[in-house]
Amino acid sequence: MKIAIHQMNSGIDPAVNRAAMDIAIRSASNQGAHFYFAPEMSLLLDRNRERGRIHIQHESTNRHIAALCDTAREAHIWVHVGSVPVLSEDGSGRFANRTLLIDPAGQIVARYDKMHLFDVDLATGESWRESNAYAGGTHPVLAQSPLGPLGLTICYDMRFPDLYSRLAKAGARAFAMPAAFTVPTGKAHWHVLLRARAIESAAFVIAAAQSGGHEDGRETYGHSLVIDPWGEILLDMGDGEGLGFVEINLSRVDEVRAQVPVHLNRRVIPPLD
Repeated sequence: MKIAIHQMNSGIDPAVNRAAMDIAIRSASNQGAHFYFAPEMSLLLDRNRERGRIHIQHESTNRHIAALCDTAREAHIWVHVGSVPVLSEDGSGRFANRTLLIDPAGQIVARYDKMHLFDVDLATGESWRESNAYAGGTHPVLAQSPLGPLGLTICYDMRFPDLYSRLAKAGARAFAMPAAFTVPTGKAHWHVLLRARAIESAAFVIAAAQSGGHEDGRETYGHSLVIDPWGEILLDMGDGEGLGFVEINLSRVDEVRAQVPVHLNRRVIPPLD
């Protein structure tokens, strides 16, 4: 199965970002891809939350989400939106960092809110407090897709292997891991973490990423990756924007799990005394 990965440099105007996604989705379909993957915060990347707030609405009233559904239907392709900020339905007034999976009929068939929020102080002086504005998701999501059961996760989630273990136990054969990784953490941890998640679960990892200097002043690492269940890197997009393609051999999951049957050998670990 051919999939397309869109490495983006999203900015502060959702209309501009959505136009770039629309072109990429149609191009992916025209080049024979069955699936399109975008990065985290594909529609809006703005660390100035007061400025960005005017663009953040409930999912049901967001015209850019509706337009992407129309594009998926017109191009007849599966679209993984990466993630978008939406108003949380919990009534708190906070946002949710939400993945949306759209089928070729233009229907949203799965959604996942990022569970682990990026609250860190880096040695470089960068400080991030995602929880100041965002409500964390409350449960993992496994979506049915042409790739088989697809685990939906977002960026910082990749540092928490228990989430991937839970999804793998539930049948995940691939993980979507869109990201807007910082440069310092990307250089140190990006490839290692993603390969580890693929190897320990014997599943494909599909990680579309933001790349470069952005309008809001941040810089992201890029290097969108597709990794097979053995941990082999099938695609590394390096720096810059663009559309990459990979042929996914779905039987590879069974081949690897037959060689190293981690799911059959897994034991329930009792509590510590």
